[in-house]
Amino acid sequence: MGVQENGNGIVGGKNKYKRMDSDALEEDIVLSNNLQDQEGVFVEKRDTRIYLLACAIFASLNSVLLGYDVGVMSGAILFIKEDLKISEVQEEVLVGILSIISLLGSLAGGKMSDAIGRKWTIAFATFVFQSGAAIMALAPSFTILMTGRLLAGVGIGFGIMIAPVYIAEISPSAVRGSLTSFPEIFINLGILLGYISNYAFSGLPVHINWRVMLGIGILPSILMGVALFVIPESPRWLVGQNRIEEARAVLSRTNDSEKEAEERLAEIQLAAELANSEKHEAKAVWQELLKPSPAVRKMLITGCGIQCFQQITGIDATVYYSPTIFKDAGIKSETHLLAATVAVGFTKTIFILIAIFLIDKVGRKPLLYISTIGMTVSLLSLSLTLSFISDEKFGIELAILSVCANVAFFSVGIGPICWVLSSEIFPQRLRAQASALGAVGSRVSSGAVSMSFLSVSAAITVGGTFFVFSLISALSVAFVHTCVPETKGKSLEQIEMMFQNEGELQRDEVELGDVEVQRLVQKE
Repeated sequence: MGVQENGNGIVGGKNKYKRMDSDALEEDIVLSNNLQDQEGVFVEKRDTRIYLLACAIFASLNSVLLGYDVGVMSGAILFIKEDLKISEVQEEVLVGILSIISLLGSLAGGKMSDAIGRKWTIAFATFVFQSGAAIMALAPSFTILMTGRLLAGVGIGFGIMIAPVYIAEISPSAVRGSLTSFPEIFINLGILLGYISNYAFSGLPVHINWRVMLGIGILPSILMGVALFVIPESPRWLVGQNRIEEARAVLSRTNDSEKEAEERLAEIQLAAELANSEKHEAKAVWQELLKPSPAVRKMLITGCGIQCFQQITGIDATVYYSPTIFKDAGIKSETHLLAATVAVGFTKTIFILIAIFLIDKVGRKPLLYISTIGMTVSLLSLSLTLSFISDEKFGIELAILSVCANVAFFSVGIGPICWVLSSEIFPQRLRAQASALGAVGSRVSSGAVSMSFLSVSAAITVGGTFFVFSLISALSVAFVHTCVPETKGKSLEQIEMMFQNEGELQRDEVELGDVEVQRLVQKE
C-alpha cells in the first residue's frame, strides 16, 4: 500500500512536472510571440519614420534652391558689379527683386496646388527655378540677368509656399513640427552651400566665377526628378478630390498603425465635409480671406504677422549683405569677407538642426520667446559695435560674433517656426491660399528690406539701420506674447477648433490639452 501510494506519488509528481514543463513551454511561446509582435511594431514604426523623413527631405529640396540663391548672391554680386558694371541701385534691384517677384508664384501656388495637387506643384516650382538659374548663368547683360532672376523668383514663390503645406498634411501631429521645419533647415543648408561656392570659385576669372556660382544652383533640381517617384500626394488633398482609397493608402504609410491611419482619415473626411458644406459652398475661399470671420481673422493675424516679422527684423539683409556689414566693421580683403560669411552660414545651419530636435519637445512659443529676445539683443549689439567701437580688431570680432548670434537665435526659433505655424493654423479649405498669402507677406517684406538696405545704410549708416532692426525685433516679442498660440501636439483639426471661439483662445488651448491627455489615457 505504502509502496503503491509512494509510486502513485512519484507518478503523480512526474505528471505534475510534465504539466509544469508544458505550461512553461506555452508561456515561452506566448512571450516569444509577443516579442515578435513588438519587434514587428518597432520595425513598422521605424519604416514609417524613415518614409516620412524621405518625403520631408525631398519636398524641401526647393528650399535649398532659395537658400543657395540668397547665399551665393551675397558674394556673386561683388563680381557681377565688376563684370557688368552695374550701379548701386541696379545692385539693390537685382538682389531684392527675387523676393518681390516670388509673391506671384506664392499667390498662384495656392490655387495651382488645389487644382493639380501638392506634389506636382512642387515639381512645377523646380522646373521654373531651373530655367531661371540657367538663364542667369549664361546672361551676357544686366537685362538678361534680370530676366532669369524674375523667372527664378516665380519658381521660388511656388516652392516656399507649397513645401510646408505638403509636409504638414502628410505628417502625424507628434512629428509635424520637426518635419515642417525641414524647408527652413534646407534654406539654411542652401545658404551655407552658397557661401562655400562663393569662397571656392572666387579665384576664377571675374567674367566666369559668378556664372559658375549661379549655375551650380541647378543641381538640386536633378534630385527632384527622383523625388517624384518617392513622395506621395497629400492625403488631405486626395480626400478633397474624393479619392478616399488613395488617401487611406498614403495614411497607412505615414502613420504607425492602421488604427491611427483610420482615425486620421475620419478626421480629414469630417473636415472635408465641413469645408464642402452649404456654408462654405456659398462663400469663395478668397472672399472668406478678404472678409474673414473673427476666427479666420485671428488665424490671418497670427500666420501673416509671424511671416512679416520673420523678415522685417532684417535677416535677409544680414545674409545678403554680410560682406558689406563686415567691410563696414573693418575687413578689407574680399577673400576674408567671404570666409567670414562662411562662418555665418555654418552657425545658421547648426542652430537650425538644434531647432528640429526642440520644436516638438519644448514647443513653438517658448522657442519663439528665446529667438525674438535673443535677436533683439544681438541686433542691438551689432548696431552699437558698428557705430561706436573704434578698435578695429575688437570691432571685427564683435561684429562677426553679433551677426552669428543673430542668425543663431533666428534659426532656433522664428526661422523654422514661422513656416510651421503658417502651415498648421489654417483650416483645410483655406490652408493653401492662406499659406500663399503669408508667403506673399514674407516675400514682400524680404524684398522691401533687401532693396532698401544699401540706400537706408547710406542715409543713417549701417549701424543705424541695425538699430532700427533691433527695435522691430523688440516689437516681435510683444507680437509672440499676444497673438501666437501653442500648437505643439495638436492635430490640424484640433488647431482649427482652437481658433473658433473669439476671445477664448487660451481657454481652448487648455481644454484641448486636457482632451488630448484623456485620449492618451483611454488608449493606455
